[in-house]
Amino acid sequence: MVAGEALISYLPYTHSYEQAIFTFSLSVGVRIGYYQGNPLKLVEDCSVLKPHAFFSVPRLYNKIYSVLKQRFSGVTGCKKWLLDRGLNSKINALSVNGEVHSYWYDKLLFGKAAAMLGGNVRTMYTGSAPIDKQVIDFLKICFSCTIQEGYGLTESSASGTIMDPTDMVTGHVGGPGEVAKFRLKDLPDMNYMSTDKPYPRGELVMKGPVIFKGYFQSPEKTADAFDAEGWFLTGDVVQIYPNGSIKIIDRSKNIFKLSQGEYIAPEKIENIMGLSPFIAQALIYGDSLKNSCVAVVVPEPSVVTQWAQEREIDSTNFETLCANADLKKAIIADMLRLATENKLSSLEKPKDVHVSAVPFTVENGTVTPTMKIKRQQAS
Repeated sequence: MVAGEALISYLPYTHSYEQAIFTFSLSVGVRIGYYQGNPLKLVEDCSVLKPHAFFSVPRLYNKIYSVLKQRFSGVTGCKKWLLDRGLNSKINALSVNGEVHSYWYDKLLFGKAAAMLGGNVRTMYTGSAPIDKQVIDFLKICFSCTIQEGYGLTESSASGTIMDPTDMVTGHVGGPGEVAKFRLKDLPDMNYMSTDKPYPRGELVMKGPVIFKGYFQSPEKTADAFDAEGWFLTGDVVQIYPNGSIKIIDRSKNIFKLSQGEYIAPEKIENIMGLSPFIAQALIYGDSLKNSCVAVVVPEPSVVTQWAQEREIDSTNFETLCANADLKKAIIADMLRLATENKLSSLEKPKDVHVSAVPFTVENGTVTPTMKIKRQQAS
């Protein structure tokens, strides 16, 4: 971005990612527009501001993906033929030479998608959590812009890695910046080793001037966050490609073990289930006394309301609707579809689902101000 261009600020300023964006914007003279305070009106705000770059997190990108997929699925006849042709053409161009533009298809088909964010967005940025490759590629096609995935933590001052915008390969977070040293820690219990072939794997650990000194008034937690040599333990399991780029593949923290001895990474499953149009929020839970995991799902109100109306089911009371057995079956069916498409193991597929009308919020103590689930409180 350059001086005079605009971006929209809507992430909470407790989020180190948003703080980094704000500092960058001030340093280069980028204009900052603030949303109304209602995430449901973000599209309306973007139509007024017309930002040139869009910074967000996978949770919102997954929702945009679901909305667009749902819209496209309702197209029929000649429009469907043209849409399928346009999608296939742009997917092929993206895979061959990384091209995201197509003059006629963008004009005829994808202009309305780009207009969702004001029509001026040239680059999207994503961070804070993993995002599925198919989501990135689909959004590149629909918005006709590049998407750069990055990696950082609050403990690293939001610094870490960023993709090269010309990189044709998606599904990784780029290579390390100049602000910190990176190395791998072997995790033999999880079968991740720096000697793995063809790609070294292990927990990513970091050291450098951007790494925090410790947690406030929490010496024990601080001690657990560093190894004996002073390397910060990120808890993220990665694999390293030959060109130095990094792909996040698992978590060594926030995992649980089932009774068979298998480790389950709930965040990975939650990110996949978040692709369902039915699901606004998902929590995966399990413990070592059980042989399977379960899910708590908060439905997307607009989608389940439409689903109910199409079946002449009373949708006036959201809590009553969430208790509907047929809705639960529909949600489970879509979750199993996503699990199959993303090749989850049988142990990673939730064996039961509780549909909750109560969302996870900062106010009820189940998420942090940066919208990460507090697992102990939420479960």
